[in-house]
Amino acid sequence: MVRLVLVLGDQLTPDIAALRAADKARDVVVMAEVMGEGVSVPHHPQKIALILSAMRKFAVTLRAAGWRVAYSRLDDPENRQTLAGEILRRAAEVGATDLLATKPGEWRVLQALEDLPLSVRLLEDDRFLCSEAAFRDWAKGRKQLRMEWFYREMRRKTGLLMEGDQPAGGQWNFDHDNRKAAKADLLRPRPRDFTPDAVVEEVLGQVEARFPHFGRLRPFRWATDRKGALAALHEFVAERLPRFGEEQDAMLEGEAFLSHAVISPYLNLGLLGPMEVCRAVEAAWKAGRVPIAAAEGFIRQVIGWREYVRGIWALTGPEYLGRNALGHSRRLPAAYWGAETRMACLRAAVGQTRDLAYAHHIQRLMVTGNFALLAGVDPALVHEWYLSVYVDAFEWVEVPNTLGMSQFADGGMLGSKPYVSSGAYIDRMSDHCGGCHYRVKEKVGDRACPFNLLYWHFLDRHRGRFQGNPRMGQMYRVWDAMDAGHRAAVLAGAETVLARLDWGEVV
Repeated sequence: MVRLVLVLGDQLTPDIAALRAADKARDVVVMAEVMGEGVSVPHHPQKIALILSAMRKFAVTLRAAGWRVAYSRLDDPENRQTLAGEILRRAAEVGATDLLATKPGEWRVLQALEDLPLSVRLLEDDRFLCSEAAFRDWAKGRKQLRMEWFYREMRRKTGLLMEGDQPAGGQWNFDHDNRKAAKADLLRPRPRDFTPDAVVEEVLGQVEARFPHFGRLRPFRWATDRKGALAALHEFVAERLPRFGEEQDAMLEGEAFLSHAVISPYLNLGLLGPMEVCRAVEAAWKAGRVPIAAAEGFIRQVIGWREYVRGIWALTGPEYLGRNALGHSRRLPAAYWGAETRMACLRAAVGQTRDLAYAHHIQRLMVTGNFALLAGVDPALVHEWYLSVYVDAFEWVEVPNTLGMSQFADGGMLGSKPYVSSGAYIDRMSDHCGGCHYRVKEKVGDRACPFNLLYWHFLDRHRGRFQGNPRMGQMYRVWDAMDAGHRAAVLAGAETVLARLDWGEVV
């Protein structure tokens, strides 16, 4: 009997598990554009357009390879506009009772598949280099699930940047070489913009009409097929990888991309594979075209952090989404949705997110994430915002990064301490502070940087949890050594900032 073979919008890989297990001669591939997925959170219009454009082109690729594809377009009048509804419609059309699918990377979608009145066979997504079982085995019995130890295992497993059983260059990690502030006077090759073709233009029109979400749809610059994704990869390796390491933590006004790869959307959609991108980077290092610190820093992001957070997502299950270890409950500030702010760094990060559906990891972690954590924003709202606004955000990668690394909502499962800082870090790593309304050197008063005020307020209100943390004890000693009057002024200033957030006033 005929079976349905589901291919989701982030599973655009020809040899994905469900397709490998299927039979071209009898099975029908189901792909569906549905409103229900586009509005599950208010996804950025560029994110929706990228996924739908890539899906349409991938369906053409599958048909050319001999697959029978039942494709539901967003504007199909018979479209039931939910994933479950379209699967059942296609099942009725062909008389199928069985569904073959690769495990989705979102618990909500997984539950929807398991609730179908069909015989559903779910296969593990083996595009990842570490299986769920292998990650469980690695995590079993460990008091702390530190990424660095996992990363070393992945280096040994893959052989990347290895010389026998030893790391190339004599060390595993070159982070100390990769935390430099960027120089504004350097010319940097900007990632290529991919001009929308007829398929993409049609999608853009449909997205424009149906999804009035936060974010600008045009100009749309993303590649939407494997050919374009490969071009983006090769351009990064040739032009920006040499400086990637030293600039990866830097921020500059008007420089959205710096030396970053900007290929995470293509990896997360399945247009590129993790090993092929790492092999390309390793080959550039072996050929002497890039320093080892740049190659190692990039490869660590892919086989280390990316595989690690996916393992955490699979290990912890859907209950992880509800974690809130610090008991934070404040509303997300309106500035995150584009309202006015006097904070130059926050304005730059949110403005770039609005225009490009993209911000690099330090903007996400140390600007928008840091401010939300210091202000005590409900981590569920922070999670929804990150999942909504970034073109590369899918639950399996976004949730651990947001709730774990950024918001410490998991109580320290991912990180040994919260990622919080005063304005000094942003001043050191960016040029935002020079043109800001606030003065980063001021610790109290109306013009004091809100990061300065909120940093000490955060430490003070969470003293019971963090004072004994070996990595934070020094900061409490600094705080305690301050004059009592100064401490009171800092806390009062922070309370004023928080009250303005609660009242919806400009901060």
